[in-house]
Amino acid sequence: MQFNLRAQVKRACRPLLFALALCAPAAQANGDAAFVAARDAFSAGNRQAFERHAAGLQSHVLASYIEYYRLRLDLDRASPDRVAAFLEQHAGTLVAQRLRSDWLRQLAKAEQWSDYRAEYALLPQSSPTPEADLRCHALRARLDAAEQAALADAKLLWETMDEPPSACVPVFAALFDAGRLTEDEVWLRARRHMELRRPGLARSTLALLPASAQPPSSALDDIVSNPTRWLDRQPANFSITRRGRELALMAIARRARSDVRGAERSLEVIAHRFSAGERGYAFEQLGWQGGQQHDTRAVQWCRSADDALQGEEALAWCARAALRATNWKLLRDIIGRMPQALAERPEWIYWDGRARSATGHVDQAHAAWRRIAGEPHFYGLLAAEELDQPHRLPPQAAAPSVDEIRRAEATPAIARALKLFELDLRTEAVREWNWAIRDADDRSLLTAAHVALRHKLWDRAINSADRTTLEHDYSLRYLSPMRSDVEPHVRARSLDLSWVYGLMRQESRFITRAKSSAGAQGLMQVMPATGQWVAKKIGLNGYKPSQIADPDTNLLLGTSYMRLVLDSLDDHPVLASAGYNAGPGRARKWRATRPLEGAIYAETIPFNETRDYVKKVMANAVLYSLVFGLPDSPGLKQRLGTIQPGPGALADDPI
Repeated sequence: MQFNLRAQVKRACRPLLFALALCAPAAQANGDAAFVAARDAFSAGNRQAFERHAAGLQSHVLASYIEYYRLRLDLDRASPDRVAAFLEQHAGTLVAQRLRSDWLRQLAKAEQWSDYRAEYALLPQSSPTPEADLRCHALRARLDAAEQAALADAKLLWETMDEPPSACVPVFAALFDAGRLTEDEVWLRARRHMELRRPGLARSTLALLPASAQPPSSALDDIVSNPTRWLDRQPANFSITRRGRELALMAIARRARSDVRGAERSLEVIAHRFSAGERGYAFEQLGWQGGQQHDTRAVQWCRSADDALQGEEALAWCARAALRATNWKLLRDIIGRMPQALAERPEWIYWDGRARSATGHVDQAHAAWRRIAGEPHFYGLLAAEELDQPHRLPPQAAAPSVDEIRRAEATPAIARALKLFELDLRTEAVREWNWAIRDADDRSLLTAAHVALRHKLWDRAINSADRTTLEHDYSLRYLSPMRSDVEPHVRARSLDLSWVYGLMRQESRFITRAKSSAGAQGLMQVMPATGQWVAKKIGLNGYKPSQIADPDTNLLLGTSYMRLVLDSLDDHPVLASAGYNAGPGRARKWRATRPLEGAIYAETIPFNETRDYVKKVMANAVLYSLVFGLPDSPGLKQRLGTIQPGPGALADDPI
């Protein structure tokens, strides 16, 4: 009889192998629990508890995080050699990037600028860009070394960073002291901070001025809290100083946010006290806020601003005011005054084409539309339809092989991200995933998307597939998970499946446990109050607020709300999309007093978030219809239609 050593060993070891197989999952679970406990102890700053839970995690897939947490707890006492050893051992990883950033802040705190310069040079300058405070510390380190180019770079930062952190204050002070900033530039920046409702930033900016030119410390807060009262209390000679005029302009701009006609009345009383440029700025603010408030005088205010119409937000809202008034000539003029970066955005390329077409320059309009036609966004789809180009999906990229997917899963960064998702540590997981694909080519991005799909990480699948540039898979970009659960709800409420998926994609990216900062929950991001209201409307007996997190209940409530809002808003998906996001009352309020083109309604929604949301939901609906293979589905212009004026309310609207 032939002796088979392999078979003998296999039979002898079978009980041991069976025992190990049983123990492995338990050991892994214990390790995962210990990791989560160690992380929580680190967050609480409890060194003793951290070390107790961290013991034995040296071979865990997230062991590098444990090492990072340990070193982070001691960073204020850590030696440069210890930090360097960690950075070398974990080079190219997210935790190394995080530690280097933490170490740079430590060096800046100690004002060790020479060491900071050397360490900062090793920080990647893209993918992602260094955080704002690190960039400002780097400039301060260069100024400390008297680098001539540092002042020029600091000036560029001044011009491009609207909301700088406190780390930038010494850099800007150095600019002013070196004569590279004028008093005009300081006041203009303070105006911008007040426009952004950031009086604290305005105060720190004005602190650059000589003490005699600075306003009283409470003035900006008084202007923010009650600009009308502040204006009424000003002495007759307020305008003899630059400070007095600037503060009055800030108060008028502030009042315009809530009462643009009242701000106009305030300006009429004191307009003669200002220079032509200062009056122009006041009218720019009236035009901006009047455009947002859909005031019919906004167009006139924008014209009165004349050469002072320069701010990007003011230019955009004056353009929208002209658009809402269908004043195509003025719209062309305003777009022509926009800085190049703003004018090159898809919305203004499209509307510039519309304005040119309406004023008889059809060839120029077609040239504009061709620049963006076919791009997978709201205005790319509209531009294609203006050119009578049918919507088509790009060729489907070849799917990655099973081996490619397995290799991707095994890469350390992806493996760490998957484990973090498994442990429900979404913030860390998303950071790790994004780090893993930051410089990936199309093939790697599609493979990563398939990995995410395999693990039901719908949002990461979409995110990864969305980033490809030449090879595309729109079935991944526009996923339709849980379709067997979604379709019955859609059919029961006679909704458009493409629109429902387009809205869900925008609301939650199909994260079943998604929860917004406002409290909206689940796949369809239903607010608790809305959920209770809808449950009552549809007769959902025994409904409890905790059920809102259940996917099927969330779908029931969300699709029912879509139907109720749709019924109350002329059965119009644009109005209903706006109503779903911002409340039906606001969607009604934003109508015009005359029929309004749906695309114009969408572009002139006052809330930035809702305006972007409606455009994306409606574009998503078109693209989902292509993915679903629905050839007779309406195009975007047909879906947008016309918004009619008039009533249409839910009697007990919850919002």
